[in-house]
Amino acid sequence: MTTVDLPLLPLGRGTDLNSERGVECPGDLPAASDPDLVKRALAAKEKLGDKVFVLGHHYQRDEVIQFADVTGDSFKLARDAAARPDAEYIVFCGVHFMAESADILTSPSQAVILPDLAAGCSMADMARLGQVEQAWSALAEAGVAEQVVPVTYMNSSADIKAFCGRHDGVVCTSSNAQAVLEWAFEQKDDAKVLFFPDQHLGRNTAVLKLGMSLDDCVVWDPLKPGGGVSAEELRAAKVILWKGHCSVHGRFSPDTIDDLRAEIPGVQILVHPECQHEVVLKADLVGSTEFIINTIEAAPAGSAWAIGTELNLVKRLAAAHPDKRIVFLDRTVCYCSTMNRIDLPHFVWALESLVEGQVVNRIEVGAETEHYAKLALQRMLDLPGKTQDD
Repeated sequence: MTTVDLPLLPLGRGTDLNSERGVECPGDLPAASDPDLVKRALAAKEKLGDKVFVLGHHYQRDEVIQFADVTGDSFKLARDAAARPDAEYIVFCGVHFMAESADILTSPSQAVILPDLAAGCSMADMARLGQVEQAWSALAEAGVAEQVVPVTYMNSSADIKAFCGRHDGVVCTSSNAQAVLEWAFEQKDDAKVLFFPDQHLGRNTAVLKLGMSLDDCVVWDPLKPGGGVSAEELRAAKVILWKGHCSVHGRFSPDTIDDLRAEIPGVQILVHPECQHEVVLKADLVGSTEFIINTIEAAPAGSAWAIGTELNLVKRLAAAHPDKRIVFLDRTVCYCSTMNRIDLPHFVWALESLVEGQVVNRIEVGAETEHYAKLALQRMLDLPGKTQDD
């Protein structure tokens, strides 16, 4: 199983007409209903011992992240899993594409488990293999496919990574996107890049890191005939951006930055490069999740920060650094609804099932898909002297 087509249910209330789902979510997440769940999780984890290795993405709930053996971003966690070949079970507290990456990088004898199969990623779901293949055919009809190097963000399904592997393309993370794009443009004469599924990371990297102009980029909309762009526009473009975005990072607005600067003197704006271009232009610092964490850890006491990334992480940073003023960049954006599907009941169910000898919700990537996805990942890893955090 490599793709889960289930409805993504919001945790919040209300409706924002500029978003694909309700995001108003004041206050804290409700506590787990069963007060014995923590004890049960501890007991199950102790019984499993070294047989289980729990990965916790930074955006997970506190109630789940407390049981993680390691925390980090998606690719770091997948590599951490590969570094533990003796663990029979890899329980990935994250989302579907992350578990796929862990399965690709771990041995066939290890079972990668996602506690809730509905924990997908709205961004990853915005680029389906059939849609990408249609776009590639359109590029061929426009006479430019031979010039195009496909680059997929780590936040994509295994079959999309495999597509890049088949077509001499590569995977990137948010921290090495510049190095990956530089590599891509070196591969062919008059090279173009097809970048998916996050248009904002592609645009921000091309314009702010590689010195291109916005006019060098066009946006391919898979829901429009011909992607909504002409053959002439495809021939003129250097970067073809897929119309996809993160449902959390894509909502931060320039107006909120202006309001916070007026409200908090000296506040520094720190955002993820999945944010809109207009937001990134107004920010003081831009970087991956690991960059955001490291920046806050190194910041002096008394400094003020407004952070544009997922709310669970922002709240965790604020709690860990009470000597600094840390606020969320948006007053209304909810937690990532799919990350929050990994809750304590699902986690306990997965662990207790393993104790009983039953492997549930195993994520398995087919052999051919795994082969070509590994090719795309390896091209990224072969880039000299570059980090691969996302």
